[in-house]
Amino acid sequence: MKHMYDSIAGIKTLRVKISALERVENKFVSASSEIKLQVSPRKLYYRNLQKNIEVLYDSEISTRKALVQPRSFPYVSLWLDPSGNIMRRNQHYTLHELGFDYIGKSVALTLNKDRDGLNHFSLPGKVIKNGRSCYLLEYENNAYGYVNYFVGEKETASSIAYRLCVNDYLLRNANGLLNDFGYLKKGSILRVPNLYCRKAILYIDDRMFLPVSLSIYDEKGLFESYDYFSIELNKPFHASEFTRDHPDYSF
Repeated sequence: MKHMYDSIAGIKTLRVKISALERVENKFVSASSEIKLQVSPRKLYYRNLQKNIEVLYDSEISTRKALVQPRSFPYVSLWLDPSGNIMRRNQHYTLHELGFDYIGKSVALTLNKDRDGLNHFSLPGKVIKNGRSCYLLEYENNAYGYVNYFVGEKETASSIAYRLCVNDYLLRNANGLLNDFGYLKKGSILRVPNLYCRKAILYIDDRMFLPVSLSIYDEKGLFESYDYFSIELNKPFHASEFTRDHPDYSF
């Protein structure tokens, strides 16, 4: 895990294809995408390979808006808030979590929340995953469950999840707040996870020391899984790759 943290910290640019499976309410939704990411200043191009939806984000232009080509009505590019209702609907994460940095943070959150966390990790050995030689790393804690939480002044579901080191979407799902991103009523009671997850399985490439596959479980079973392909690290981008005028884009 130390090698993984160091490898993630060393990423300056990233090209990667991602296959995702996420449980949204009571059904699984799959998506295949490709991203181009510059870590600092953060610039990102995202394309959903199935729906051909494109997103362009440049923190030097705006930290609160991303340019979206939805390929549906109104069939024009829109400036939308990555953390707002439209872009987050039926999504576990925002554009700000794309890349490997959030995976490292998720493992750190798990260890921070579970004080005996290292004892709940195991390293069964090496396996082949997605065509690469990997370390198989597993985490499991059967004490996972939910506790009551009293909402304070000017708290949102995201701010509570962040402060308690738990999964934002799991907290929302347990309380019927999947599309509620505003302040919650002070004094209301939420059911919040006591740990970040019940179980996690990571496959860490034994050369890059980056995850090529990640699966997260809650009390119901599989919650989400992500597989990473065609990973290219620290190759420079042409300046046009983060502009709407790039010839391969449709903004």
